[in-house]
Amino acid sequence: MNWYLEVLKKYAEFNGRARRMEYWMFTLFNFIIAFVLNMLVGFVGEPMLVALPALYGLFVFIPGIAVTVRRLHDTGRSGWWILIVFVPLIGGLVLLVFMIIEGEAGDNAYGSNPKVVVT
Repeated sequence: MNWYLEVLKKYAEFNGRARRMEYWMFTLFNFIIAFVLNMLVGFVGEPMLVALPALYGLFVFIPGIAVTVRRLHDTGRSGWWILIVFVPLIGGLVLLVFMIIEGEAGDNAYGSNPKVVVT
């Protein structure tokens, strides 16, 4: 849960780097929360609750983009690579591969290695 909250604390921070763990934990918690909200809407059936998943999606939209850009920075790529998702068929797969591969060891143009613990 700390990984998820750390991303929310860095709400619109597009500078720096994000580890794979940070990105994937944020993605996992987003999926779980969205699933629970949609199940709640389905079970309760209250018309007022229908907006809840959409509001949550709006709430995490910018942090999701920010952590994706920071993750791209960790792999040594510009944040503009996020736009590759608009390429039909392969764009999303290419971005998925970028999110899966390990970040660059050591410092790069976007900052120091987030895996290194600073004491």
